[in-house]
Amino acid sequence: MLYPLTFETIFKDKIWGGQKIKTILNKDFTGSPDRPLPNCGETWEVSDVEGNVSVVKEGSLIGKSLRDLVEQYKGDLVGQHVYEKYGNRFPLLVKFIDANDDLSIQVHPDDALAAKRKSGFGKTEMWYIMQADEGAQLNAGFNREVTKDEYVKAVADNTIQDLLNMEEAHPGDVFFLPAGRVHYIGKGLLLAEIQQTSDTTYRIYDFDRVDATTGQKRELHTELAVDAIDYHHYDHYKTPYEHKQNESVNAVTSDYFVTNVLNFTQEVEHDYTHIDSFVILICVSGALTVEAPGGYSVPLAMGQCVLIPAAINNVTLVPDGDMTVLETYVP
Repeated sequence: MLYPLTFETIFKDKIWGGQKIKTILNKDFTGSPDRPLPNCGETWEVSDVEGNVSVVKEGSLIGKSLRDLVEQYKGDLVGQHVYEKYGNRFPLLVKFIDANDDLSIQVHPDDALAAKRKSGFGKTEMWYIMQADEGAQLNAGFNREVTKDEYVKAVADNTIQDLLNMEEAHPGDVFFLPAGRVHYIGKGLLLAEIQQTSDTTYRIYDFDRVDATTGQKRELHTELAVDAIDYHHYDHYKTPYEHKQNESVNAVTSDYFVTNVLNFTQEVEHDYTHIDSFVILICVSGALTVEAPGGYSVPLAMGQCVLIPAAINNVTLVPDGDMTVLETYVP
């Protein structure tokens, strides 16, 4: 019988990673089963990426992989239309990211280009800023219309940063990043990321830094990036949404996922009978308890999430004070 599922956290040390995963999200990566990590740049909370498939943490399905569950329960887990579209591949990846330094300037391919290059799905994603050091910024897109030739020249001249649109980021900000948009997360940001199930990244520029372990610069993918990039300039890159309390507010609606922001101080019941999809609840501030039929109760604190199978039609959210949750599913 399916129930709300939590998974073992997958920790990733990164050249730009820091300590906020431990100090703010209370996830101790120093005692990782694989090896103690010097830092943690990312945690993968729900993943079906090859080699990094999530494993159930609690309950009667403990130890089962997410891929095993999709193969076994099909539409009851992910939703019938989701299963028909994606088969046995779980379509979303949920992460928390701590940028103690700037990430690389990068871009991701769309589905068509990824398929052409035989690299699985494309990668459309979104960010929700959970914590920001004073003055922290990020890049989303270009600051003007750019031609492919201008871009190639800027990369060659090491002036690519002159073309980038920079945004100051604050807690609660949302940035939707369709595949093809050049971007990077700047130093001092802690955020939740929701994305397609893909680990395909074309690194454009890495600020000439050297890996402390290998003594080498990280690989760049400048040629692969050229045909993946959307060179257009857009008027707005920050995703607008209404900040309301005790209401469900839509922040992102795309072909790949819908994400609502729930900021509640009072108990609320959510009915999912109209959604033919699993739902992932991601706690981005405060704490709550998620109650489901059958007596299932899952406590969530900031930096934790739970997968509600499609077969479960309603849950009750019981806040412990003021909490904010991202609610995401496949439309």
